[in-house]
Amino acid sequence: MLHPKLGRRNNPRAEECILELLGHWRRTGRPVIHVQHLSRSEDSVFWPQQSGVEFQERFQPSMGEWLIQKQVPDAFCSTGLEVRLREAGIDQLIIVGVATHNSVESTARTAGNLGFEAWVVEDACFTFDKADFFGNAHSAEEVHAMSLGNLHGEYATVVSTARILQAD
Repeated sequence: MLHPKLGRRNNPRAEECILELLGHWRRTGRPVIHVQHLSRSEDSVFWPQQSGVEFQERFQPSMGEWLIQKQVPDAFCSTGLEVRLREAGIDQLIIVGVATHNSVESTARTAGNLGFEAWVVEDACFTFDKADFFGNAHSAEEVHAMSLGNLHGEYATVVSTARILQAD
């Protein structure tokens, strides 16, 4: 997500961490699932008819990797993802991506609620500055931290890229 409309973000190394995990998953022959948001709203930065919605070249799905296209933040909502995971015998998910407070959090919550063992990689995610309901501005770092705090221990386990790679 590189749309300027989204504003200032945190974690400038997130893409490096995602690429490190993606490379490791590919080298070890693990299943990789790419999720692409294609919004139903023309006002959205995810509207299919605009630049920036396509995958960046470095994140292009490889042959045999799954591509899930979603219309809302939650990758499980109306995509068939749960059925495909269960049919494949996959019960553990490592979740990375953008935005921590939106798609990552909603997908991780659903994964946890459905009984999947969900792991969110904190340094392989990022988000943006955001105002709360009352109009108080919060930095992307604060939004990221709160979102991870919402998830950890209840819906998912929050870890670093290094921890995931060391566990292998």
